Amino acid sequence: MRRTCDRVLAKGLMSPGVAVFYASVLGIVGTMLLWTIANMLSVAIVLVGFTIYVCVYSMYAKRCSTYGMLIGSLAGAAPPLAGYCAITNRFDMGALILLSIFVLWQMPHAYAIAIFRFNDYTAAAIPVLPVKEGILIAKKHIIGYILAFMAAVLMLTLFGYTGYNYLAVVAVFCLFWLSIAWSGCKASDDRLWAKKQFILSILTVFALSIMMSIDFTVSAAPGMLLTRAP
Repeated sequence: MRRTCDRVLAKGLMSPGVAVFYASVLGIVGTMLLWTIANMLSVAIVLVGFTIYVCVYSMYAKRCSTYGMLIGSLAGAAPPLAGYCAITNRFDMGALILLSIFVLWQMPHAYAIAIFRFNDYTAAAIPVLPVKEGILIAKKHIIGYILAFMAAVLMLTLFGYTGYNYLAVVAVFCLFWLSIAWSGCKASDDRLWAKKQFILSILTVFALSIMMSIDFTVSAAPGMLLTRAP
């Protein structure tokens, strides 16, 4: 695949054994630090995310299932979820909303990559949705996931975790992202359209992350309390 041919392992600059050893050291040290500084809940989330990504997604679902990306998105949502639980030390409504947001965001983001690199995925026989079901079906899924993502980001404000400045900024990015997705139904150049989708997905999640960080509330929904890091 052109998108991975310049990576260290693909170019033979590092042996698989060294790569596994290096990754293992980083994983063990990182887990120990998280256990020491944060809490067991965040450690558990990270380990579950690792297991899903390495064992379930990379070793099986990626090459055997059209919806492997959906499984992989659970692992992709683990870092922000673990960060939230490291502060709150509980899995509450805020955690569930964050999990939903980052799972839903990854799907149109990943499908855009699959369309942009369609020939790569076809040559590598990776059964992503655009390759197996067609680009038009993937475009419809992208629109659906963006709509679901918009509903999820709204939940943070409705449940009192973020303010209206967050909502206003994120809504603008979401609507622009949705408009680009919708235009894909009549796009003459799928590759160019997918590249725009990819860029918009990055800008949207960047704006989302910034606004969540600066426009949050200490008190959440009734019976819930968020605490600031010391």
